[in-house]
Amino acid sequence: MHEETFSFQKIHAQLESTQTKELFTKLYGRKEQTVCAQINRYQNLVETYQERFPDASGPIHLFSTPGRTEVGGNHTDHNAGRVLAAAVHFDTIAAAEKTGDNTITICSEGYPEVFQADLSTLKPIPEEKETTTALIRGTAARFRQLGFSIGGFRAYVSSSVARGSGLSSSASIEVLLGTILNTLYNDGRMAPALLAIVGQYAENIFFGKPCGLMDQMACAVGGFITIDFKDSERPAIRKIRFDPAAHGYHMLVVDTGGNHADLTQDYADVPREMKQVAEALGKRVLRELTMEELIENIPTLRKRVGDRAILRAMHFFGDDQRVVRQARALEEDRFRDFLDMVNESGSSSWRLLQNCYSNQNPQEQGVPLALAVTENFIRQKGEGACRVHGGGFAGTIQVYLPDSCLAEYVEQMENIFGDKAVTILNIRPFGTLHLNPCWSE
Repeated sequence: MHEETFSFQKIHAQLESTQTKELFTKLYGRKEQTVCAQINRYQNLVETYQERFPDASGPIHLFSTPGRTEVGGNHTDHNAGRVLAAAVHFDTIAAAEKTGDNTITICSEGYPEVFQADLSTLKPIPEEKETTTALIRGTAARFRQLGFSIGGFRAYVSSSVARGSGLSSSASIEVLLGTILNTLYNDGRMAPALLAIVGQYAENIFFGKPCGLMDQMACAVGGFITIDFKDSERPAIRKIRFDPAAHGYHMLVVDTGGNHADLTQDYADVPREMKQVAEALGKRVLRELTMEELIENIPTLRKRVGDRAILRAMHFFGDDQRVVRQARALEEDRFRDFLDMVNESGSSSWRLLQNCYSNQNPQEQGVPLALAVTENFIRQKGEGACRVHGGGFAGTIQVYLPDSCLAEYVEQMENIFGDKAVTILNIRPFGTLHLNPCWSE
């Protein structure tokens, strides 16, 4: 499709096309009502873009980047471990237009401010720390460092990946920004895995939050995947066919409504303490050691790094190996065994990793409370599994339940944690997308 056909009129027409409806069925679900709602969502996106940028003339490009759910390997990625993750149907979408100048401008639904970065400066700016502008600048900086082209564009962004939902809204926006630059200035040459690495760099170096690579990789690649981060520059990615619905189950997340403010240190302490253990034993990351070596050196480690660091390292070894067994169980269609390992992972995070609540605010324990209530529910029904989801300390838990008891569970949890606290997830088969080429196939 030629660029000049990406006009506002053409975009609106394409959003009503059979091709779009078929694509949205794959991205968002098969219900006609859902597909129609998404078409309206994109039409509103384009109309708002026109309102925000009244001098826009096109060509206009549409993008979609999913959120993600962590399935196995809690806090293992940052020590070169293994994870299971899946892209979900909640996503961040954008209408964008190449400007050809040196400025990136982002307007985002729900945010009155405009995020703008002049690309003549590609170094971290302290005043921008923990802002979207930092992510914009960091993404562009890494593109330039890797030998890719950068340039100005403007975009209007809307996201159904709610902040604090545990579905990684930050990684979704990071990968989206990279996808726009990749499309507008590099003809899509940057591979999805490298887009993920760029996003992690922007978050670590410019935004100022330490994180592993799992979130960005799941958002970029899509589907249900296992990732081995032994080589962080070239992580090994393998797709696995898995759909809980085929077993009469659904995957859910429960937002406990915890306060995420001032938790950066809690998150940072997990990889820091794990790496302290590795360094004390002459290694860079825990993946270079074994559980046996850890246990053998506990007397020395207690004096050098403390007990919590040792327990967190023990969690790493257990969850890292558990990912391998979980992937095998899914490939061999042993769903019940997989659920047992979900529960094991949850227990390990609670007891060893200790990321279910912050020691800074021990009175707020929404995650343990949600887990305790869910475990009681599962015992009564005799089926299901649950675990802390993602970074932990506040936020969400992940739950697997038979469809037959979903309504009862949702009612019970929303009575405790509020309306819409429970979100039912669908696995999205695609990662980050530039939608326009889908209409030319």
